[in-house]
Amino acid sequence: MAWLCGLSGPSSRGGAIKHRHYTEHGAAEGTRGTADGNGRAAAEAKWLTPEQQRAWRAYMDGSQRLMTDLNRQLQRDADLSFADYRILVKLSEAPGRSLRMSDLADGVLSSRSRLTHQIRRMEAQQMVRRIACEDDGRGVLAQLTDEGLRRLRAAAPGHVAAVRRFFVDLLTPQQLAAVAAALDLVNQAADQRATTRPTADLD
Repeated sequence: MAWLCGLSGPSSRGGAIKHRHYTEHGAAEGTRGTADGNGRAAAEAKWLTPEQQRAWRAYMDGSQRLMTDLNRQLQRDADLSFADYRILVKLSEAPGRSLRMSDLADGVLSSRSRLTHQIRRMEAQQMVRRIACEDDGRGVLAQLTDEGLRRLRAAAPGHVAAVRRFFVDLLTPQQLAAVAAALDLVNQAADQRATTRPTADLD
């Protein structure tokens, strides 16, 4: 069963805050005389155009506020964090409702150490359990329990309604397709960087 699984800077609600520090004008005010690690003047950076800056700021503010609203809804209505929900979703969709801890960490974009702490907390609530891999005695699986599946099923309708209210229903089908296509490219580039990143950087 497929469960719907739904980033920075404060919003200038009053419209008085000017976002200039990604443009050449903003840098000239805030970073005059500075240089990067290679000794190049900050003014040599390829600054964002106003249109590019508007898109970037809108993404940062909008995504952070969206995640905050979705997390608040889950905590209020289902006593789950957004991180809890993503883990429950990934395990529910996996064969045998279980995944290697390393694969689960990759799936929810978490470090191994952070995921371990999260799984311990969820184990205390009997939503997941850790078991040894049958084909590899050194490997550890995270497995969704019946209680975890019950919690997911109870939380999913409210979460899907919130995703629709705060995101999907605000966009036209064409806008939604454009968002998906753009973020697919971002994710593909991140995946390519991850394949060349030292393992130590993942924890």
